[in-house]
Amino acid sequence: MRDWNGVGKRGLHLAVWPLEHGFQTETVTVISEQDVLGERLIRRARKKRRADNFLTETQSLSAGDLVVHVDHGVGRYHGLEVVTALGAAHECLLIEYAENAKLYLPVENIELLSRFGHEEGMLDKLGGGAWQAKKSKLKERIRQAAERLIRIAAERALRNAPKLIPHDSIWEQFLARFPYDETEDQLQAIEDVLNDMESGHPMDRLICGDVGFGKTEVAIRAAFVAAMSGVQVAVIAPTTLLARQHYKNFAERFRGFPINVRPLSRFVSAKEAAETRAGITSGQVDIVVGTHALLAKSVKFRDLGLLVIDEEQHFGVNHKERLKALRTDVHVLTLTATPIPRTLQMSLTGVRDLSIIGTPPVDRLAIRTYVSEFDAVTVREALLRERFRGGQSFFVVPRVNDLPEIEAFLRDEVPEVSYVVAHGQMAAGELDERMNAFYDGRYDVLLATTIVESGLDIPTANTMIVHRADMFGLAQLYQIRGRVGRSKTRAYAYLTTRPRAPLTPGAEKRLRVLGSIDSLGAGFTLASQDLDIRGAGNLIGEEQSGQMREVGFELYQQMLEEQITKIRSGEAEGLSESEGQWAPQINLGVPVLIPEAYVPDLDVRLGLYRRLSDLTTKVELEGFAAELIDRFGPLPREVNTLMLVVRIKAMCLRAGISQLDAGPKGATIRFHNDKFVSPEGLVEFIQDQKGQAKVKDNKIVVMRDWSKEADKIRGAFGLARELAEKVKAAKKAKAET
Repeated sequence: MRDWNGVGKRGLHLAVWPLEHGFQTETVTVISEQDVLGERLIRRARKKRRADNFLTETQSLSAGDLVVHVDHGVGRYHGLEVVTALGAAHECLLIEYAENAKLYLPVENIELLSRFGHEEGMLDKLGGGAWQAKKSKLKERIRQAAERLIRIAAERALRNAPKLIPHDSIWEQFLARFPYDETEDQLQAIEDVLNDMESGHPMDRLICGDVGFGKTEVAIRAAFVAAMSGVQVAVIAPTTLLARQHYKNFAERFRGFPINVRPLSRFVSAKEAAETRAGITSGQVDIVVGTHALLAKSVKFRDLGLLVIDEEQHFGVNHKERLKALRTDVHVLTLTATPIPRTLQMSLTGVRDLSIIGTPPVDRLAIRTYVSEFDAVTVREALLRERFRGGQSFFVVPRVNDLPEIEAFLRDEVPEVSYVVAHGQMAAGELDERMNAFYDGRYDVLLATTIVESGLDIPTANTMIVHRADMFGLAQLYQIRGRVGRSKTRAYAYLTTRPRAPLTPGAEKRLRVLGSIDSLGAGFTLASQDLDIRGAGNLIGEEQSGQMREVGFELYQQMLEEQITKIRSGEAEGLSESEGQWAPQINLGVPVLIPEAYVPDLDVRLGLYRRLSDLTTKVELEGFAAELIDRFGPLPREVNTLMLVVRIKAMCLRAGISQLDAGPKGATIRFHNDKFVSPEGLVEFIQDQKGQAKVKDNKIVVMRDWSKEADKIRGAFGLARELAEKVKAAKKAKAET
């Protein structure tokens, strides 16, 4: 025990001490950090998000959407319907096909559906051969594309790059400087990057994360490891403002360490720029942060080891060619909030590695977005409301010649606010001065062009007005909107269009998408919507958007990933008709649904079904059940049954069972493609049933007395588990031989 009587003289004493709450003795009063600042916000650990299935996670279906069923093709989704089968209620997705044919898909098999990705398309004929013929024709083209992608990835894996490893003592000292709690996704991204840098092969990783979600910190840590390992780091940003902000962040974090950080952009004087270039060549500059000025031929690195590219989509073709030349044998880290379709698709197919930061910082609120025609009263009220709550606003226009019109509007209609104008054609010194004045709070409104798209981090600015929003691209609008809402204050964005002026179909679609995205971390949803609107384009030199339009992006992606997996495992013959995604049909005559009275919101219910279809283990299902109880109350009997059916489905997949029908007198089992992996195991299984099982018409018939519902469910699970064990044993024996 500490002797508090020996603390010393009376007065105030400070100590670093991990104490949650203070206390009092006769001679001493101890006040902890939490007594003054309040309780710490602790975020519950959550399941890691798989990077390769976020498209299906984040995109919900709406009635009228076109969807693709892996076996039946393109249909139109019409919502959820409860169907009575074998005397029990079963919720199904209703899909309409050509000639008014209808398909009722059980909710536990929802993973067989994907969004088509286009608003218009020809519905396939249910039960016809056209869809299978279309898929077959596509498979050869996909095989060729997959082989080329594998070759690109293999060539990268054969090249060598320096092994960069953090030094423990100084690394911990550096990490202690980070003033925030890292999110789970951020920590995972950092771990991915460090593993890549230690591998000895060139890293090519894409970090996807919303604005303000901590991508820069991932880059700073990678740069620290590289610089302390003795190689140079280049950080390239598309705009001078973003480059300047990155330089300030890097310089601040590296202060006190033996690392020389220098800027290189048009904000830097000619003399300083010449000194920086000389330092890069001699090796005196460890980290250089700049714009495309870093890509000039006059910049020669002595020993470049890490290249960090922020928002690669903003660089032109010539700049990208120069980047390709730079990145041959160095580690490359690319940061983006809204990847362009080609970048996103290359990451999803495994040509580039992908890490997603989808967890928002604690206390971050989603931005409220309004899309409407320009209305002077609404805009005036928005600007004044922000001023009266002590904040600042952005007013963004698409072109420099739009500035005088908005200046006149602010002078005449909102004289109460002060404003400053900024655009890219200004002299560097003047622009820097104006941006700093706004940053210091000397003006209420920054009237600017798209130069604010990247790089401004002003926590007090939380209202955004975008003039002629129809003239901006989807990712560009998302980035501009991300300039607000970077603190704990609720932010507002107003996307305005010309009054009574018709919009192009593309502009209307872009604005509708952005207006509907109001959740945090929606950059991935938006990127996939961009894939839908623009098509995935030219991936590796071969035009593929037409092929994707035939089957929808998600199914194309899945087929491509399956083919890549096969080639990597040495089975390069291509996917046969019988392979690919499939789902068991399970008919137990028990209610399988989430009752509407339990979860009234249809979109939420559909999202729960989608998540449930991805769960396979008992632990995952128990966690899901605990979440349901927490959100909606005690589980109804139907939901308990649904989760048991999902467990049986997982066992059927492992056992290769395509259909399991159970009733009061037993069960019938049919295998996928009418084949069981282990014929010897099947013989053993039938013998184990002691005369109560037989083979009939390519099916296994098992006799049981299952008059009670609980016995039927338990028994069906037991049969599926026994067969799954036989498959597992057969695979193990094959591996050993």
